[in-house]
Amino acid sequence: MKMTKDEVLHVAHLSRLDMDEGSMDKFAEQIGTILEYVDLLNQADTAGVPPTSHAISLTNAFREDTERDHLDRDAALANAPEREAGSFLVPKVI
Repeated sequence: MKMTKDEVLHVAHLSRLDMDEGSMDKFAEQIGTILEYVDLLNQADTAGVPPTSHAISLTNAFREDTERDHLDRDAALANAPEREAGSFLVPKVI
């Protein structure tokens, strides 16, 4: 499907893009190639194929909750770049 310069200008206007003449031909060709591929996909026979929301069927991806002991303070702060008075020391963010 060939895109015209007027169609490219219309889409650029809707997208609030400034287009120069040099890039207009390039975009028209690229958009035309994309639309040809979409048209090819529309020709695929999908009769009898149920719609899906995932590529693989997942029934429950969650694990069961189990109670565990929490980390003690020294273990939690073991890899902290900086600490002070038993807490992480981070830069002030305003």
